[in-house]
Amino acid sequence: SVSPQIFINNEWHDSVSGKKFPVINPATEEIICNVEEGDKADVDKAVKAARQAFQIGSPWRTMDASERGRLLNKLADLMERDRLLLATMEALNGGKVFANAYLSDLGGCIKALKYCAGWADKIHGQTIPSDGDIFTYTRREPIGVCGQIIPWNFPLLMFIWKIGPALACGNTVIVKPAEQTPFTALHMASLIKEAGFPPGVVNIVPGYGPTAGAAISSHMDIDKVAFTGSTQRVTLELGGKSPCIVFADADLNMAVEFTHHGVFYHQGQCCVVASRNFVEESVYDEFVKRSVERAKKYVLANPLTARINQDPQ
Repeated sequence: SVSPQIFINNEWHDSVSGKKFPVINPATEEIICNVEEGDKADVDKAVKAARQAFQIGSPWRTMDASERGRLLNKLADLMERDRLLLATMEALNGGKVFANAYLSDLGGCIKALKYCAGWADKIHGQTIPSDGDIFTYTRREPIGVCGQIIPWNFPLLMFIWKIGPALACGNTVIVKPAEQTPFTALHMASLIKEAGFPPGVVNIVPGYGPTAGAAISSHMDIDKVAFTGSTQRVTLELGGKSPCIVFADADLNMAVEFTHHGVFYHQGQCCVVASRNFVEESVYDEFVKRSVERAKKYVLANPLTARINQDPQ
């Protein structure tokens, strides 16, 4: 189960406006449930909580870096415990093929969290020496309150990629999951509290881009924005248009398999796979013929069905 509410200060809240929005199962087009619709007022509450948690002298700011690493490792262990549940949520809520969610996404999430945990007490730098009577030093310190806007194609993976480094470095965060796929982020809120993160360190506000997302990206008390897809510092995880080139001396069957992976993996919604194919003219017709034959073998069905390749999303 997952709470369909807003998570602020380690507590569950209804939206200030009282509004909710439906979350749809893309395989059946049925409403799974209605989730509290956060907007500017809810983002303001979340930012206030995150700022309070970041204050000098707070439990989070006085926590040893090694303890931050321990909490991230604990969170990774809880994800491993709930791996089946989280993968099922990704399939039901996002239309992701269950095997991909369980093996690739959850596996990547857990490894990424443990990687960030290992770096928490190893954040070093270098100081460039200066001539004369000048004393120079480098002080590594967290940026502050980070707003993080998550996409719908890899909801949990992008959630972890954003919160992991931020928390390892001692920041606090406000996360807005995509309105299409908020379930895993909301379940992660429960795990974050269970792991022992102090109140206000992680806050999750589901809602729409033009309201909750816009409030995060323009908020004057948010120090950095991470966005997938301002005048403030921003981390952009953008889509790519990667080319794949097939020459005449290539193994065409292998080339077809490789290019199909780029076109069809996760219904084509992956920013790092090859999405454009350039084929040498002398083998073009044969390549197209084999590619069409391969495409006809794909099985489209509910993501929880065994032995399928594709799912509506």
